[in-house]
Amino acid sequence: MFGSRSQEGSKADADGLVGNKCNQNLWVYTADCMPIFFADKRTRNVATLHCGRKGLEKKIIKNLVKIFDNFGTTRDDLLVAIGPAISKEHYLVDKTTLKEFYRKAENKNIIVNLTKAEKDLCFSDSIHLKAQNLNQLDLKRSAYRQLLNENIPNTNIDISNLCTYKLKNEFNSWRRSKTLSRQWNFICS
Repeated sequence: MFGSRSQEGSKADADGLVGNKCNQNLWVYTADCMPIFFADKRTRNVATLHCGRKGLEKKIIKNLVKIFDNFGTTRDDLLVAIGPAISKEHYLVDKTTLKEFYRKAENKNIIVNLTKAEKDLCFSDSIHLKAQNLNQLDLKRSAYRQLLNENIPNTNIDISNLCTYKLKNEFNSWRRSKTLSRQWNFICS
């Protein structure tokens, strides 16, 4: 959704907002999902995404980069910041969910096609997790890989290391406490 199409003071039900006018503030409401901010340093166009596992599976990042392509943005001018979100240590999923995620989000047909290094990053060695048949899923790393696949220079990408699950006094987390409270994140053009 384009920021100029939303009404002042109203909320839009969307996982992405694109600022198509100067001096716009774009806000996104998150808990454990990633707020991802985009800015074209030449044109000053900005965008924000609410991005979690399903958004990564649906290639929301690729779709947003296509919008910037239509604005004439070059990859060297596109700056990206991934804000606080749940860390892989606290985002635990079953093996079926993990396989589906890698098939959809990372174009891996089956998990055995991952390199040893990728498997080491995906699967925890914790006996406790293996007993529960759970695996760690690193959303920030997958978002980073999708950004690199869109030819955004790694020097133009910044990733927060803050975990919404772990930092109880700073952030709300659905996975930690099932709260309906969220954080507001914003970018200004």
